[in-house]
Amino acid sequence: MRTRLLPLLIVLMAGVLLALGFPLAASQAAAQQQRVVVDRIDDTTRFAALAQFVTARDEETAVDPEDDERLHTLVTELDRYEQLYGIRAGVFYRDRTSMAAAPHNWRVPSSGELYDAYDSALLGRRVHNPQQVWPWQHRLLAIASPIVRDGDVVAVVVTDSPTGALRSRILHGWLLLAAGELAAMAIAVLLAVRLTAWVLRPVATLDRVTHDIATGRMKSRVQPSGGPPELRRLVRSFNEMADNVEAVLEQQRAFVADASHQLRNPLSALLLRIELLGLELPDGHTEAESVKEEGQRLAQVLDDLLGLAVAESSGSHLAVIDIAELARTRADAWRPSGEREGVTVEFGEPAQPDATGWADAIALSSALDAVIDNAIKFTPEGSSVTVRVVVDDEQVAVAVADSGPGLTDDELDRVGDRFWRSARHQNVQGSGLGLSIARALLSQGGGSIGFGRREPHGLEVRLAVPRRAPVTSTQVRE
Repeated sequence: MRTRLLPLLIVLMAGVLLALGFPLAASQAAAQQQRVVVDRIDDTTRFAALAQFVTARDEETAVDPEDDERLHTLVTELDRYEQLYGIRAGVFYRDRTSMAAAPHNWRVPSSGELYDAYDSALLGRRVHNPQQVWPWQHRLLAIASPIVRDGDVVAVVVTDSPTGALRSRILHGWLLLAAGELAAMAIAVLLAVRLTAWVLRPVATLDRVTHDIATGRMKSRVQPSGGPPELRRLVRSFNEMADNVEAVLEQQRAFVADASHQLRNPLSALLLRIELLGLELPDGHTEAESVKEEGQRLAQVLDDLLGLAVAESSGSHLAVIDIAELARTRADAWRPSGEREGVTVEFGEPAQPDATGWADAIALSSALDAVIDNAIKFTPEGSSVTVRVVVDDEQVAVAVADSGPGLTDDELDRVGDRFWRSARHQNVQGSGLGLSIARALLSQGGGSIGFGRREPHGLEVRLAVPRRAPVTSTQVRE
Protein backbone atom coordinates (compact mmCIF):
# COMPACT_ATOMS: atom_id res chain seq x y z
CA MET A 1 0.00 0.00 0.00
CA ARG A 2 2.89 2.35 0.74
CA THR A 3 4.28 1.87 -2.78
CA ARG A 4 0.89 2.82 -4.22
CA LEU A 5 -0.02 5.71 -1.91
CA LEU A 6 3.36 7.47 -1.88
CA PRO A 7 3.71 7.82 -5.70
CA LEU A 8 0.12 9.07 -5.85
CA LEU A 9 0.82 11.81 -3.31
CA ILE A 10 4.08 12.75 -5.02
CA VAL A 11 2.40 12.96 -8.45
CA LEU A 12 -0.40 15.12 -7.05
CA MET A 13 2.04 17.49 -5.34
CA ALA A 14 4.22 17.64 -8.45
CA GLY A 15 1.13 18.50 -10.49
CA VAL A 16 0.21 21.29 -8.08
CA LEU A 17 3.74 22.72 -8.15
CA LEU A 18 3.86 22.59 -11.95
CA ALA A 19 0.40 24.14 -12.20
CA LEU A 20 1.64 27.02 -10.07
CA GLY A 21 5.14 27.13 -11.56
CA PHE A 22 4.25 27.60 -15.24
CA PRO A 23 1.94 30.61 -14.71
CA LEU A 24 4.48 32.09 -12.31
CA ALA A 25 7.28 31.64 -14.86
CA ALA A 26 5.16 33.28 -17.56
CA SER A 27 4.26 36.14 -15.21
CA GLN A 28 7.91 36.58 -14.30
CA ALA A 29 8.92 36.76 -17.97
CA ALA A 30 6.13 39.23 -18.69
CA ALA A 31 7.23 41.42 -15.77
CA GLN A 32 10.83 41.46 -17.01
CA GLN A 33 9.72 42.41 -20.52
CA GLN A 34 7.32 45.03 -19.21
CA ARG A 35 10.17 46.81 -17.44
CA VAL A 36 12.13 46.88 -20.69
CA VAL A 37 9.07 48.09 -22.63
CA VAL A 38 8.42 50.90 -20.13
CA ASP A 39 12.07 51.92 -20.33
CA ARG A 40 11.94 51.99 -24.14
CA ILE A 41 8.69 53.92 -24.11
CA ASP A 42 10.35 56.55 -21.91
CA ASP A 43 13.25 56.73 -24.39
CA THR A 44 10.98 57.07 -27.43
CA THR A 45 8.91 59.70 -25.62
CA ARG A 46 12.06 61.75 -24.96
CA PHE A 47 13.13 61.43 -28.61
CA ALA A 48 9.62 62.40 -29.72
CA ALA A 49 9.83 65.54 -27.59
CA LEU A 50 13.10 66.49 -29.32
CA ALA A 51 11.74 65.73 -32.79
CA GLN A 52 8.44 67.53 -32.29
CA PHE A 53 9.88 70.96 -32.90
CA VAL A 54 12.28 70.03 -35.64
CA THR A 55 11.71 72.24 -38.71
CA ALA A 56 8.98 70.59 -40.66
CA ARG A 57 9.93 69.44 -44.09
CA ASP A 58 7.71 70.39 -46.99
CA GLU A 59 6.82 68.14 -49.84
CA GLU A 60 9.91 69.03 -51.94
CA THR A 61 12.71 70.13 -49.62
CA ALA A 62 14.45 67.96 -47.07
CA VAL A 63 15.70 69.46 -43.86
CA ASP A 64 19.47 69.96 -43.65
CA PRO A 65 20.75 68.96 -40.20
CA GLU A 66 23.28 71.76 -40.28
CA ASP A 67 20.51 74.31 -40.83
CA ASP A 68 18.38 73.13 -37.95
CA GLU A 69 19.90 73.05 -34.46
CA ARG A 70 17.07 70.92 -33.07
CA LEU A 71 17.53 68.30 -35.76
CA HIS A 72 21.25 68.27 -35.09
CA THR A 73 20.57 67.70 -31.40
CA LEU A 74 18.17 64.88 -32.25
CA VAL A 75 20.69 63.16 -34.53
CA THR A 76 23.41 63.50 -31.90
CA GLU A 77 21.19 62.00 -29.20
CA LEU A 78 20.20 59.08 -31.43
CA ASP A 79 23.83 58.35 -32.35
CA ARG A 80 24.93 58.50 -28.73
CA TYR A 81 22.00 56.27 -27.69
CA GLU A 82 22.86 53.68 -30.32
CA GLN A 83 26.57 53.68 -29.42
CA LEU A 84 25.91 53.49 -25.68
CA TYR A 85 23.18 50.85 -25.57
CA GLY A 86 23.47 49.14 -28.94
CA ILE A 87 19.81 49.95 -29.65
CA ARG A 88 18.81 51.14 -33.07
CA ALA A 89 16.61 54.22 -32.95
CA GLY A 90 15.12 56.55 -35.54
CA VAL A 91 12.46 59.11 -36.37
CA PHE A 92 10.49 58.37 -39.53
CA TYR A 93 7.86 60.32 -41.40
CA ARG A 94 4.57 58.82 -42.42
CA ASP A 95 6.00 57.65 -45.74
CA ARG A 96 8.79 55.81 -43.85
CA THR A 97 11.48 58.25 -44.91
CA SER A 98 13.97 59.11 -42.22
CA MET A 99 14.09 62.38 -40.28
CA ALA A 100 16.99 61.02 -38.23
CA ALA A 101 18.24 57.52 -37.54
CA ALA A 102 21.09 55.71 -35.85
CA PRO A 103 22.68 54.05 -37.71
CA HIS A 104 22.07 56.53 -40.53
CA ASN A 105 21.17 53.93 -43.14
CA TRP A 106 18.56 52.22 -40.97
CA ARG A 107 15.03 52.12 -42.39
CA VAL A 108 11.64 50.77 -41.38
CA PRO A 109 10.97 47.48 -43.17
CA SER A 110 7.75 46.91 -45.05
CA SER A 111 6.65 44.04 -42.81
CA GLY A 112 7.42 42.34 -39.52
CA GLU A 113 7.16 43.31 -35.89
CA LEU A 114 9.01 46.61 -36.38
CA TYR A 115 6.60 47.62 -39.11
CA ASP A 116 3.63 46.63 -36.93
CA ALA A 117 4.87 48.89 -34.13
CA TYR A 118 5.46 51.72 -36.59
CA ASP A 119 2.03 51.27 -38.16
CA SER A 120 0.35 51.17 -34.74
CA ALA A 121 2.03 54.46 -33.77
CA LEU A 122 0.83 56.07 -37.02
CA LEU A 123 -2.71 55.40 -35.78
CA GLY A 124 -1.95 57.43 -32.67
CA ARG A 125 -1.51 54.57 -30.24
CA ARG A 126 1.09 55.60 -27.72
CA VAL A 127 1.35 52.16 -26.12
CA HIS A 128 2.34 49.13 -28.15
CA ASN A 129 2.24 45.66 -26.57
CA PRO A 130 4.91 43.56 -28.32
CA GLN A 131 4.89 39.77 -28.32
CA GLN A 132 6.48 38.06 -25.34
CA VAL A 133 10.16 37.33 -25.70
CA TRP A 134 11.19 33.86 -24.46
CA PRO A 135 14.73 32.75 -23.60
CA TRP A 136 14.94 30.47 -26.64
CA GLN A 137 13.93 33.22 -29.10
CA HIS A 138 16.69 35.29 -30.74
CA ARG A 139 14.77 38.35 -31.90
CA LEU A 140 14.56 42.11 -31.37
CA LEU A 141 12.05 44.14 -29.39
CA ALA A 142 10.39 46.97 -31.34
CA ILE A 143 8.81 49.99 -29.59
CA ALA A 144 7.28 53.01 -31.34
CA SER A 145 5.82 56.33 -30.16
CA PRO A 146 3.96 58.84 -32.36
CA ILE A 147 5.01 62.49 -32.80
CA VAL A 148 1.87 64.58 -32.75
CA ARG A 149 1.70 68.13 -34.12
CA ASP A 150 -1.54 70.11 -34.29
CA GLY A 151 -3.46 66.93 -33.48
CA ASP A 152 -1.96 64.92 -36.34
CA VAL A 153 0.71 62.23 -36.28
CA VAL A 154 3.52 63.63 -38.42
CA ALA A 155 6.26 61.13 -37.59
CA VAL A 156 7.07 58.13 -35.46
CA VAL A 157 9.98 57.39 -33.13
CA VAL A 158 11.05 53.70 -33.38
CA THR A 159 13.54 51.70 -31.31
CA ASP A 160 14.66 48.17 -32.15
CA SER A 161 16.32 46.67 -29.06
CA PRO A 162 18.38 43.47 -28.80
CA THR A 163 16.91 41.06 -26.23
CA GLY A 164 19.99 39.18 -25.06
CA ALA A 165 20.06 40.82 -21.63
CA LEU A 166 16.29 40.45 -21.28
CA ARG A 167 16.42 36.78 -22.15
CA SER A 168 19.29 36.25 -19.70
CA ARG A 169 17.31 37.88 -16.90
CA ILE A 170 14.24 35.79 -17.71
CA LEU A 171 16.34 32.60 -17.78
CA HIS A 172 18.03 33.51 -14.50
CA GLY A 173 14.66 34.11 -12.89
CA TRP A 174 13.41 30.80 -14.21
CA LEU A 175 16.43 29.00 -12.79
CA LEU A 176 15.75 30.51 -9.39
CA LEU A 177 12.10 29.54 -9.74
CA ALA A 178 13.10 25.98 -10.74
CA ALA A 179 15.42 25.77 -7.75
CA GLY A 180 12.58 26.89 -5.53
CA GLU A 181 10.26 24.35 -7.14
CA LEU A 182 12.82 21.57 -6.59
CA ALA A 183 13.27 22.61 -2.96
CA ALA A 184 9.51 22.70 -2.51
CA MET A 185 9.24 19.29 -4.20
CA ALA A 186 11.90 17.84 -1.89
CA ILE A 187 10.05 19.19 1.12
CA ALA A 188 6.78 17.87 -0.31
CA VAL A 189 8.30 14.40 -0.83
CA LEU A 190 9.62 14.41 2.72
CA LEU A 191 6.22 15.43 4.04
CA ALA A 192 4.55 12.80 1.84
CA VAL A 193 6.86 10.11 3.21
CA ARG A 194 6.17 11.18 6.78
CA LEU A 195 2.44 11.45 6.11
CA THR A 196 2.34 8.03 4.43
CA ALA A 197 4.28 6.45 7.28
CA TRP A 198 1.99 8.12 9.83
CA VAL A 199 -1.15 6.92 8.04
CA LEU A 200 0.04 3.40 7.22
CA ARG A 201 1.93 2.55 10.42
CA PRO A 202 -1.22 1.22 12.17
CA VAL A 203 -2.21 -0.62 8.98
CA ALA A 204 1.19 -2.35 8.68
CA THR A 205 1.17 -3.29 12.36
CA LEU A 206 -2.39 -4.54 12.05
CA ASP A 207 -1.40 -6.64 9.04
CA ARG A 208 1.50 -8.25 10.92
CA VAL A 209 -0.58 -9.02 13.98
CA THR A 210 -3.40 -10.40 11.83
CA HIS A 211 -0.87 -12.74 10.19
CA ASP A 212 0.38 -13.80 13.63
CA ILE A 213 -3.12 -14.62 14.81
CA ALA A 214 -3.91 -16.42 11.56
CA THR A 215 -0.81 -18.61 12.07
CA GLY A 216 -1.74 -19.50 15.64
CA ARG A 217 -0.02 -16.84 17.78
CA MET A 218 -3.23 -15.77 19.48
CA LYS A 219 -1.60 -13.52 22.08
CA SER A 220 -0.38 -11.03 19.49
CA ARG A 221 -1.87 -7.57 19.90
CA VAL A 222 -1.49 -4.20 18.21
CA GLN A 223 0.14 -1.71 20.54
CA PRO A 224 -1.37 1.82 20.50
CA SER A 225 0.57 4.07 18.14
CA GLY A 226 0.11 7.14 15.97
CA GLY A 227 -2.07 7.47 12.94
CA PRO A 228 -5.47 8.90 12.03
CA PRO A 229 -8.21 8.68 14.68
CA GLU A 230 -10.19 6.24 12.53
CA LEU A 231 -7.27 3.79 12.40
CA ARG A 232 -6.66 4.15 16.13
CA ARG A 233 -10.28 3.22 16.76
CA LEU A 234 -9.85 0.28 14.38
CA VAL A 235 -6.80 -0.87 16.35
CA ARG A 236 -8.75 -0.76 19.62
CA SER A 237 -11.65 -2.65 18.06
CA PHE A 238 -9.27 -5.24 16.62
CA ASN A 239 -7.64 -5.83 20.00
CA GLU A 240 -11.05 -6.22 21.62
CA MET A 241 -12.06 -8.70 18.94
CA ALA A 242 -8.81 -10.65 19.37
CA ASP A 243 -9.34 -10.76 23.14
CA ASN A 244 -12.85 -12.12 22.68
CA VAL A 245 -11.71 -14.70 20.11
CA GLU A 246 -8.85 -15.82 22.35
CA ALA A 247 -11.20 -16.08 25.32
CA VAL A 248 -13.61 -18.22 23.32
CA LEU A 249 -10.80 -20.46 22.09
CA GLU A 250 -9.40 -20.79 25.60
CA GLN A 251 -12.83 -21.82 26.84
CA GLN A 252 -13.03 -24.36 24.03
CA ARG A 253 -9.58 -25.75 24.80
CA ALA A 254 -10.36 -25.84 28.51
CA PHE A 255 -13.58 -27.69 27.82
CA VAL A 256 -11.82 -30.24 25.60
CA ALA A 257 -9.03 -30.72 28.14
CA ASP A 258 -11.43 -30.98 31.08
CA ALA A 259 -13.76 -33.31 29.21
CA SER A 260 -10.86 -35.53 28.13
CA HIS A 261 -9.45 -35.60 31.63
CA GLN A 262 -12.78 -36.21 33.34
CA LEU A 263 -13.79 -38.96 30.93
CA ARG A 264 -10.57 -40.92 31.35
CA ASN A 265 -11.30 -42.03 34.92
CA PRO A 266 -14.79 -43.45 34.31
CA LEU A 267 -13.55 -44.97 31.05
CA SER A 268 -10.65 -46.64 32.85
CA ALA A 269 -13.07 -48.01 35.45
CA LEU A 270 -15.36 -49.22 32.68
CA LEU A 271 -12.51 -51.01 30.91
CA LEU A 272 -11.51 -52.66 34.19
CA ARG A 273 -15.06 -53.89 34.76
CA ILE A 274 -15.22 -55.18 31.19
CA GLU A 275 -11.97 -57.07 31.72
CA LEU A 276 -13.30 -58.59 34.97
CA LEU A 277 -16.52 -59.45 33.22
CA GLY A 278 -14.58 -61.16 30.46
CA LEU A 279 -12.94 -63.44 33.03
CA GLU A 280 -16.35 -64.71 34.14
CA LEU A 281 -17.66 -65.38 30.64
CA PRO A 282 -17.36 -68.88 29.18
CA ASP A 283 -14.56 -69.68 26.76
CA GLY A 284 -15.13 -68.70 23.15
CA HIS A 285 -17.15 -65.58 23.97
CA THR A 286 -15.59 -62.71 21.92
CA GLU A 287 -18.02 -59.83 22.53
CA ALA A 288 -16.17 -58.71 25.64
CA GLU A 289 -12.91 -58.45 23.72
CA SER A 290 -14.60 -56.34 21.01
CA VAL A 291 -16.04 -53.98 23.63
CA LYS A 292 -12.62 -53.77 25.26
CA GLU A 293 -10.97 -52.82 21.96
CA GLU A 294 -13.52 -50.07 21.33
CA GLY A 295 -12.97 -48.79 24.85
CA GLN A 296 -9.21 -48.69 24.32
CA ARG A 297 -9.73 -46.81 21.05
CA LEU A 298 -11.91 -44.31 22.89
CA ALA A 299 -9.22 -43.93 25.53
CA GLN A 300 -6.66 -43.23 22.78
CA VAL A 301 -8.95 -40.55 21.28
CA LEU A 302 -9.32 -38.89 24.69
CA ASP A 303 -5.53 -38.93 25.17
CA ASP A 304 -5.04 -37.35 21.74
CA LEU A 305 -7.69 -34.70 22.44
CA LEU A 306 -5.96 -33.82 25.67
CA GLY A 307 -2.62 -33.67 23.87
CA LEU A 308 -4.08 -31.39 21.18
CA ALA A 309 -5.58 -29.04 23.77
CA VAL A 310 -2.24 -28.86 25.59
CA ALA A 311 -0.34 -28.28 22.31
CA GLU A 312 -2.60 -25.39 21.30
CA SER A 313 -2.51 -23.67 24.68
CA SER A 314 1.14 -24.15 25.61
CA GLY A 315 3.60 -21.41 24.83
CA SER A 316 6.79 -21.94 22.87
CA HIS A 317 10.35 -21.51 24.13
CA LEU A 318 12.31 -20.72 21.00
CA ALA A 319 16.06 -21.21 20.74
CA VAL A 320 18.66 -21.94 18.09
CA ILE A 321 18.95 -25.71 17.88
CA ASP A 322 20.66 -28.19 15.57
CA ILE A 323 17.70 -29.50 13.56
CA ALA A 324 19.78 -32.24 11.94
CA GLU A 325 20.92 -33.61 15.30
CA LEU A 326 17.36 -33.54 16.67
CA ALA A 327 16.01 -35.34 13.58
CA ARG A 328 18.80 -37.96 13.81
CA THR A 329 17.97 -38.57 17.47
CA ARG A 330 14.27 -39.04 16.84
CA ALA A 331 14.91 -41.32 13.86
CA ASP A 332 17.17 -43.49 16.05
CA ALA A 333 14.51 -43.54 18.78
CA TRP A 334 11.82 -44.78 16.37
CA ARG A 335 14.04 -47.35 14.63
CA PRO A 336 13.17 -50.19 17.10
CA SER A 337 9.44 -49.51 16.68
CA GLY A 338 9.85 -49.65 12.93
CA GLU A 339 11.75 -52.91 13.13
CA ARG A 340 8.91 -54.50 15.10
CA GLU A 341 6.60 -53.60 12.22
CA GLY A 342 9.11 -54.72 9.61
CA VAL A 343 9.80 -51.12 8.53
CA THR A 344 13.28 -49.59 8.20
CA VAL A 345 13.70 -46.02 9.51
CA GLU A 346 16.52 -44.31 7.59
CA PHE A 347 18.13 -40.92 8.20
CA GLY A 348 19.71 -38.85 5.44
CA GLU A 349 22.47 -36.39 6.36
CA PRO A 350 21.88 -32.78 5.18
CA ALA A 351 23.93 -31.43 2.29
CA GLN A 352 24.93 -28.34 4.30
CA PRO A 353 26.84 -28.63 7.56
CA ASP A 354 24.92 -25.77 9.21
CA ALA A 355 21.36 -27.01 9.81
CA THR A 356 20.42 -24.80 12.75
CA GLY A 357 17.03 -23.13 13.10
CA TRP A 358 14.75 -21.38 15.58
CA ALA A 359 12.40 -23.84 17.24
CA ASP A 360 11.11 -25.21 20.52
CA ALA A 361 13.08 -28.45 20.87
CA ILE A 362 10.35 -30.25 22.85
CA ALA A 363 7.54 -29.13 20.51
CA LEU A 364 9.51 -30.04 17.38
CA SER A 365 10.46 -33.42 18.84
CA SER A 366 6.83 -34.16 19.69
CA ALA A 367 5.66 -33.09 16.23
CA LEU A 368 8.35 -35.21 14.58
CA ASP A 369 7.37 -38.18 16.75
CA ALA A 370 3.77 -37.88 15.63
CA VAL A 371 4.78 -37.71 11.95
CA ILE A 372 7.22 -40.66 12.13
CA ASP A 373 4.67 -42.73 14.05
CA ASN A 374 2.08 -41.95 11.38
CA ALA A 375 4.55 -42.86 8.59
CA ILE A 376 5.38 -46.23 10.19
CA LYS A 377 1.68 -47.06 10.49
CA PHE A 378 1.04 -46.61 6.78
CA THR A 379 4.28 -48.17 5.47
CA PRO A 380 3.92 -51.81 4.44
CA GLU A 381 6.23 -54.45 5.88
CA GLY A 382 9.59 -54.64 4.13
CA SER A 383 9.56 -50.96 3.08
CA SER A 384 11.29 -47.94 4.60
CA VAL A 385 10.59 -44.53 6.12
CA THR A 386 13.14 -41.86 5.21
CA VAL A 387 13.94 -38.90 7.46
CA ARG A 388 16.08 -36.18 5.87
CA VAL A 389 16.93 -32.54 6.55
CA VAL A 390 16.62 -29.86 3.82
CA VAL A 391 18.28 -26.46 4.35
CA ASP A 392 17.77 -23.22 2.38
CA ASP A 393 18.29 -19.52 3.07
CA GLU A 394 14.99 -18.98 4.91
CA GLN A 395 14.19 -22.22 6.72
CA VAL A 396 15.25 -25.71 7.77
CA ALA A 397 12.85 -28.55 7.03
CA VAL A 398 12.67 -32.16 8.21
CA ALA A 399 11.07 -34.30 5.49
CA VAL A 400 9.56 -37.63 6.55
CA ALA A 401 8.65 -39.83 3.57
CA ASP A 402 6.89 -43.19 3.79
CA SER A 403 6.38 -45.92 1.21
CA GLY A 404 2.65 -46.30 1.79
CA PRO A 405 -0.20 -45.95 -0.69
CA GLY A 406 -0.10 -42.14 -0.55
CA LEU A 407 -3.03 -39.75 -0.96
CA THR A 408 -5.05 -38.31 -3.84
CA ASP A 409 -5.23 -34.59 -4.62
CA ASP A 410 -8.50 -34.21 -2.72
CA GLU A 411 -7.08 -36.11 0.24
CA LEU A 412 -3.94 -33.94 0.26
CA ASP A 413 -6.16 -30.88 0.67
CA ARG A 414 -7.75 -32.36 3.80
CA VAL A 415 -4.85 -34.18 5.42
CA GLY A 416 -4.02 -32.67 8.80
CA ASP A 417 -7.63 -31.74 9.60
CA ARG A 418 -8.86 -32.89 12.99
CA PHE A 419 -10.34 -36.39 13.06
CA TRP A 420 -9.97 -36.71 9.28
CA ARG A 421 -8.81 -40.05 7.96
CA SER A 422 -8.88 -41.40 4.45
CA ALA A 423 -11.67 -43.86 3.74
CA ARG A 424 -8.99 -46.25 2.46
CA HIS A 425 -7.19 -46.26 5.81
CA GLN A 426 -10.00 -46.77 8.29
CA ASN A 427 -8.57 -50.15 9.28
CA VAL A 428 -5.32 -48.54 10.49
CA GLN A 429 -5.25 -47.80 14.21
CA GLY A 430 -5.39 -44.08 15.07
CA SER A 431 -7.64 -41.16 15.95
CA GLY A 432 -6.92 -38.75 13.09
CA LEU A 433 -5.36 -36.20 15.47
CA GLY A 434 -1.64 -36.96 15.15
CA LEU A 435 -0.91 -34.55 12.28
CA SER A 436 -3.21 -31.92 13.83
CA ILE A 437 -1.16 -32.09 17.03
CA ALA A 438 2.06 -31.75 14.99
CA ARG A 439 0.68 -28.66 13.21
CA ALA A 440 -0.38 -27.06 16.51
CA LEU A 441 3.04 -27.71 18.07
CA LEU A 442 4.89 -26.20 15.09
CA SER A 443 2.68 -23.12 14.70
CA GLN A 444 3.47 -22.06 18.28
CA GLY A 445 7.05 -21.27 17.21
CA GLY A 446 6.45 -19.91 13.72
CA GLY A 447 6.94 -23.25 11.98
CA SER A 448 4.74 -24.98 9.42
CA ILE A 449 3.83 -28.41 8.14
CA GLY A 450 3.31 -29.37 4.50
CA PHE A 451 2.22 -32.47 2.65
CA GLY A 452 3.16 -33.82 -0.75
CA ARG A 453 3.55 -36.98 -2.80
CA ARG A 454 6.58 -39.21 -2.71
CA GLU A 455 7.47 -40.81 -6.02
CA PRO A 456 6.65 -43.46 -7.09
CA HIS A 457 4.19 -43.81 -4.20
CA GLY A 458 3.87 -42.66 -0.62
CA LEU A 459 3.41 -39.46 1.36
CA GLU A 460 6.05 -36.88 2.30
CA VAL A 461 5.43 -34.66 5.33
CA ARG A 462 7.71 -31.64 5.71
CA LEU A 463 8.17 -29.91 9.09
CA ALA A 464 9.75 -26.46 8.52
CA VAL A 465 11.14 -23.97 11.04
CA PRO A 466 12.69 -20.53 10.31
CA ARG A 467 16.44 -20.00 10.29
CA ARG A 468 16.04 -16.49 11.71
CA ALA A 469 14.30 -15.51 14.91
CA PRO A 470 10.57 -15.12 14.14
CA VAL A 471 8.48 -12.31 15.62
CA THR A 472 6.63 -13.98 18.49
CA SER A 473 3.55 -12.93 20.36
CA THR A 474 5.61 -11.79 23.35
CA GLN A 475 7.42 -9.13 21.36
CA VAL A 476 6.16 -5.57 21.38
CA ARG A 477 4.16 -4.46 18.39
CA GLU A 478 4.76 -0.88 17.31
